[in-house]
Amino acid sequence: MIKQLQHSFFQVFTATTLWVTLLLTLFYHDQSIQMGYLWNVAGISLIAAVLFGGMYNALWNHFTLKPIWNIIISSTCNIIGGMAILWLFSSKMFEWIAPWFPAMWLLSIVLHVIAFYFYAKIDSRKKAEELNDILK
Repeated sequence: MIKQLQHSFFQVFTATTLWVTLLLTLFYHDQSIQMGYLWNVAGISLIAAVLFGGMYNALWNHFTLKPIWNIIISSTCNIIGGMAILWLFSSKMFEWIAPWFPAMWLLSIVLHVIAFYFYAKIDSRKKAEELNDILK
């Protein structure tokens, strides 16, 4: 489990670093970036890696909490992490979007509920097919 979490963490960290670098190159190609901003890029990648490479993986694949707790924890951490990433990327954009925080949190919960039940339905169908194949 630890090996899998480490692998997922570093995969997400690397992909996020490359993605943010690409975004900065595309949208800010005519502006210079201060060297200190590279720490913001590292912070963005670290937050994304902790959330999506570590927390989501552990929460949904290894922990045995009730689904409602998984949904609340993942939604809350997702929005808080997303706002922190946004603040590191652009404080002006953060100030513009921050008043929408409660609505984003509610939308995140709704979308996590939909995704959970959609995934659970597919997963149960897959397991039923596996069991039927074993019985044959």
